[in-house]
Amino acid sequence: MLIILLGPPGAGKGTQAKRIVDENKLAYISTGEILRKAVKEGTNLGLKAKQYMDQGKLVPDDLVVEIVKYRLTEPDCVNGALLDGFPRTVVQATFLEKVLPEVKIKIDRVVSIEVAESELIERLTGRRVCSECGANYHVQFKAPKVRNVCDQCGGDLYQRDDDSLETVKERLEVYKKQTEPLIDFYQERGVLSSVDGNQDIESVYKQIKSILEDL
Repeated sequence: MLIILLGPPGAGKGTQAKRIVDENKLAYISTGEILRKAVKEGTNLGLKAKQYMDQGKLVPDDLVVEIVKYRLTEPDCVNGALLDGFPRTVVQATFLEKVLPEVKIKIDRVVSIEVAESELIERLTGRRVCSECGANYHVQFKAPKVRNVCDQCGGDLYQRDDDSLETVKERLEVYKKQTEPLIDFYQERGVLSSVDGNQDIESVYKQIKSILEDL
């Protein structure tokens, strides 16, 4: 089983990915994870990727896809895998589509978690972090007992720069331009299922579970 999980920043992909992986005994694969693994193991592909990474450059799409292809053949993928955050663009998806037949693997389902932009902004800009212990809070969903004070250590809570309204809007715009076109790409191939991510975590997972049960 090969599952691709799509969704904008703040959609809850990380939370849902962990549960999907645990309950279906799938390997969890993200671009960062596979690149670090390939570099650490010193594979030919990893060494090629390291040359770009050491120069602060993006690893070319075709090389990333080759690393993904190799990763999917490893023993922990025997029951299948979940790709989180990859492919990120239609170009990457096209490369992936070409190489998967080489390892006799197909994409079983692409799950797109869809959330209203206003909800995403509220989720992302409401996050707060403790300056002392790093504990995470949310002004709406997980508020501290005392405003801007950490329940655990009494430290001050602050908003990270990447959670500011301006930065959040920029991140969402990048998603719209680069990744959102994948929804149409996979819809045309008949493998896309959309879920309503505006609901609570459990309700969203129930939708995903129902989709995967039909595979």
